[in-house]
Amino acid sequence: MNTLVAAGYMIMNIIGLYIMADDKKRAKNHQYRIPEKTLWLVALVGGAVGTTIGMKLFRHKTKHFLFKFGFPLLAMIEIIFIIFFFLK
Repeated sequence: MNTLVAAGYMIMNIIGLYIMADDKKRAKNHQYRIPEKTLWLVALVGGAVGTTIGMKLFRHKTKHFLFKFGFPLLAMIEIIFIIFFFLK
């Protein structure tokens, strides 16, 4: 069970990192963007660390207050949850 949870968490964070990179690329190319609702959904279901890293790495959505503070806060909550889950 722990392996399955860890794998799911890793997959969601890879997806989070990818969609932040993809949305940044789309923004630069003036293409249809990934909705902010989708970015938040990925972060909320376990991809907050990946979206936060993507935000910092690609300098994307860093001027939006909710993203600038919300993604890192959500990432910290997820990390605490994962640590608690595996130390239990």
